[in-house]
Amino acid sequence: MLKSVGILLVAAVILFIEVPPLLEKKYKKELIVFSILLAFGVGLGIAYSFGKSIPNPIDLLTFIFKPLHDAITR
Repeated sequence: MLKSVGILLVAAVILFIEVPPLLEKKYKKELIVFSILLAFGVGLGIAYSFGKSIPNPIDLLTFIFKPLHDAITR
């Protein structure tokens, strides 16, 4: 539980540093993308801190491209 609070505090610090310049320059699209990526990262960080297994992105790429590779090399 303490780890998740720490992750949320770090995310809050990142928000306080990064969001005001985006709002000043009226970068709405960048703010939306930043918020989505930060929320995704915080969610993964909290899940990892609770001991959940986080899948490796390479596993997804292997799943997608292995049949293509096998078809080409035959």
